Amino acid sequence: MKIHPLRTNHRNRIPEAAGAVVYWMSRDQRVADNWALLHAQDLALERQAPLVVVFTLADAFLGATLRHFGFMLRGLAHVAERLRSLGICFILLRGNPPDEICRFLQQHQVGVLVTDFDPLGIKRSWHDQVARSVSVSQIEVDAHNIVPCRIASTKQEYGAYTIRPKIHRLLADFLVDVPPVLEHPFPWRSPVNLFDAETTLSSMPVDRSVAEIGWITPGEKGGRARLDDFIKNGLASYETARKDPCRHGQSGLSPWLHFGQISAQRVALEVSRQVNTEPSREAFLEELIVRRELADNFCLHNSSYDRVEGFPEWAQRTIAEHRHDLREYLYTPEQLETAQTHDPLWNAAQQTMVSTGTMHGYLRMYWAKKILEWSPSPEDAMSTAVMLNDRYQLDGRDPNGYAGIAWSIGGVHDRAWGERPVFGKIRYMNENGCRRKFNVAEYISRHSY
Repeated sequence: MKIHPLRTNHRNRIPEAAGAVVYWMSRDQRVADNWALLHAQDLALERQAPLVVVFTLADAFLGATLRHFGFMLRGLAHVAERLRSLGICFILLRGNPPDEICRFLQQHQVGVLVTDFDPLGIKRSWHDQVARSVSVSQIEVDAHNIVPCRIASTKQEYGAYTIRPKIHRLLADFLVDVPPVLEHPFPWRSPVNLFDAETTLSSMPVDRSVAEIGWITPGEKGGRARLDDFIKNGLASYETARKDPCRHGQSGLSPWLHFGQISAQRVALEVSRQVNTEPSREAFLEELIVRRELADNFCLHNSSYDRVEGFPEWAQRTIAEHRHDLREYLYTPEQLETAQTHDPLWNAAQQTMVSTGTMHGYLRMYWAKKILEWSPSPEDAMSTAVMLNDRYQLDGRDPNGYAGIAWSIGGVHDRAWGERPVFGKIRYMNENGCRRKFNVAEYISRHSY
């Protein structure tokens, strides 16, 4: 077997059987460096059976818009093309995902179902429903995290300082080169409709008011090109440039990482091989590995990751004590969405997100904290921040986004600070703090639309 056995998790007790192997692709939408696809192929070759990759498309998914579906489907077109060149069939199913995958398994002689690992509640409920409904062995593979999330820790971690040693202890076992997918010698014989991204996208009843983004190239090639450019032109200065929103100092890889169009493992391997890039290399790997895996840990072990109930007890107490504090400014979700606040910096950050599908990481913290300050309640703040993030950010509906918002508004992975109105002991940020870190006037002039 090519895969470390601890990367797999059997979701039911049904033994593996003869027949085709189905890989239900979801979170990791790529061919290269995909442990789930590799494990599915190993199982199929062992059985001398066909391997088929199935993607289930839900027309409505957690507020996703044309921006997200367009990026995803164009990336999947590249996946289908690469699989076809390897003799592996790609099938797109449309409808309620657990219903569609169950129907597909019942219609065909399938011996094993391989699924992606995903810590989000909706994906876990899909997998649970399928595991209960079919008589096929279901194996989950964590191809998204370098150290598998379920192995890194069995509980919700307090912060980066508690998960970091656990990750580092296991890193050498899992941060290894990933072999290529082979040409598959056992073809899928059932008739298949060829997948076409444009046709699929045009037929979807999707919210088209949030337009696709023209500056970014979806798919594996686009992600790899961005990685190569970052290593060549951005990695050496990452440690100093990453915190300045006026500089292009961050990697910009989050959309491809979110959709699984590039593997965090591949990114880590390529960055680790770069010499003379300390301390930037270590700072980047800390964000890529420890912080990303901390977010997955949070969402896996805290079912209220997108609600106030998911905050630590000290944070829930302090915001309850300050729930009725006077707010100097109050804005509706509609006013926030259209950047109609008194704060030019916040407006520029919001407009940047709406226009480009991304926002600098430092400003994402400021942005979320101001939503807490300007909302009638913490519950309203969480709801608005999650809605705006998931509606406009290309990497919306991601554990990193949920953990980041919960850190900003609810002190998750943080500690108590000095007490102040509205925030209580939640860490506070203001424009003066931003001015000490970067040229606020320059940012506003560049990013006001």
